[in-house]
Amino acid sequence: MRNWFPALACTVLLAACAIPPRTDRPALRDEAPLAGIAADVSGRWPDADWWKRYDDPQLDALEAQALTAAPTLRQAGTRFDAALRAVDIARAEAGLGSSLDAQAQRIRLSEHGLIPPQFLGFTWYDQGDLSLGFRYDFDFWGRTRAAVAAAVDEARAAEAERSAATLMLTVAVADAYLGWQADRAHVAVARDAVAILEGQRRLSMLRRERGIEPPDVGHDIEARLASAREMQIAYEGAAEVRRAAIAALLGIAPAQLPQWRERPLPEVDGQLPDDVGIDLLARRPDIAASRWRVEAALARTEQARAAFFPDVSLGAMIGLQSIDLGKLLEAGSRTAAIGPALHLPLFGNRTLRATHRAAQAQLEAAAAAHDAAVVDAARDVSTQSLALAQLAARRDQRERQLAAQQELARIAKARADRGLGDDRSVLAARADVLEQQDAALTLHAQALSTELALIKALGGGYRLEADPAATDVAKPARTPLP
Repeated sequence: MRNWFPALACTVLLAACAIPPRTDRPALRDEAPLAGIAADVSGRWPDADWWKRYDDPQLDALEAQALTAAPTLRQAGTRFDAALRAVDIARAEAGLGSSLDAQAQRIRLSEHGLIPPQFLGFTWYDQGDLSLGFRYDFDFWGRTRAAVAAAVDEARAAEAERSAATLMLTVAVADAYLGWQADRAHVAVARDAVAILEGQRRLSMLRRERGIEPPDVGHDIEARLASAREMQIAYEGAAEVRRAAIAALLGIAPAQLPQWRERPLPEVDGQLPDDVGIDLLARRPDIAASRWRVEAALARTEQARAAFFPDVSLGAMIGLQSIDLGKLLEAGSRTAAIGPALHLPLFGNRTLRATHRAAQAQLEAAAAAHDAAVVDAARDVSTQSLALAQLAARRDQRERQLAAQQELARIAKARADRGLGDDRSVLAARADVLEQQDAALTLHAQALSTELALIKALGGGYRLEADPAATDVAKPARTPLP
């Protein structure tokens, strides 16, 4: 027995020589590289219920229904629940484990065995075992703690991904609903344009009957009237398509949607917060998910590294054992055992190294995915912000054109009222006003859609409360998940 201890010590030392060094936390981007954004930004980050800024009870009701009944959120919720179950499994494998075993056998002795049956007086006998076993893994090297930490971080990543799914859904619902309001506003403009063109057609027919206007003027009016009616039909169809899209997002039939009241389009804000470049990393749920994935991958590398160390555990067993089933429950059949166990991973070293290298590769991939998510988020914010600024400038010029056309229409009507002109100039001026109104409405709808895209790019009210980089896989205490 004395010679066994030096051999064991040499074995442990040999195993320690093969242990890889601890993997350092990879360097991650800590700021979003925004490009082309003006420095004098002074807006606020979106609130969690950002859609309430539009002060539309119909939209509020749709978002509330989406948050409770949408199939995409149920799917994301199942992924989060599965991640929480993985945490439970990892925690269950730590600490004290127990098992209950029961066995009954009918055994025949070999006539050529160590003890022939003729010496015992029987060939067949019964064997009964009933035992309760305990095993405690000391986890000196943190393998189980690293597994629990990885499972917790993966659950946090799943929670952030659920927030990302929620953001995508709420933005999609708002975009479709505000698009429906824009389509209905286009329908109203197209309806007015049809009425004006029908008035021009009546005047043209009267002038043609009196021989003071050529027929080609009437044909031109007919063509423009058909085009206006086509646009009205197109916008009415687009509005119905948007209702169908909203119903699909909510997981219901279009007939189950209420009839909405037409409302003026809300104004666009679109201001960026002043700390967007730095704080964006904590405001985007997809970036938060990627950061938790990095932490989980780092914990997996620690778990793979800990597998190189000896596994020390303490086992105990109490039970009953008898070769006569009738005496199995008697006091003389009791048995017990207790003792330590040491598992040395010597001959599986190649497998352990391959597992460790795979964990390191996954960590590198997670870090690269995080940096890519940061760059994509920065590009998304920059793109939407610049597009919104461009649309604001275009809307300003369009409003100037609309104001000029409205003034021309007022002058044309005043001249007609004084007998200095006829109704043709008045109708033509009103048609020009409607054309400018339709174009302004299109830009307004584009600006709202871009503002929604910017809200999504800014994270839509999400906030990463805990800093993943502040966690340490060597510490067993972690912030509990709900």
